[in-house]
Amino acid sequence: QVQVAESGGGMVQAGESLRLSCTISGNPVGLRILAWFRQAPGNEREWLACINWGATATLYADSVKGRFTISKENGKSSVYLQMNTLTPDDTAMYFCAVGRAPRFSSAPSAYDHWGQGTQVTVSD
Repeated sequence: QVQVAESGGGMVQAGESLRLSCTISGNPVGLRILAWFRQAPGNEREWLACINWGATATLYADSVKGRFTISKENGKSSVYLQMNTLTPDDTAMYFCAVGRAPRFSSAPSAYDHWGQGTQVTVSD
């Protein structure tokens, strides 16, 4: 059984930064990809970034490329999302997801385990 737990959300002002953390516990055997998604009220879940379990490759959505950075320490079961220059459009619930798919994917269905999310609110 795999458990996923996000933390680090909060309320910030536009232009500020936040670092989200995601801890994966349980048996990580077979897990290959980790990702961050977000979902604002009334919107579909939006994929943001992927990293492989060995932390040797990353992929970003165009909407966050250059502002957000996904990272993971090789050999450890935590993944991070550094978010810089936040704007009110970044306000959403942020989710961490892990999966066994052999390649990166922006589709939520590619991920097997999800956390409960952490809220990020950015004010003007």
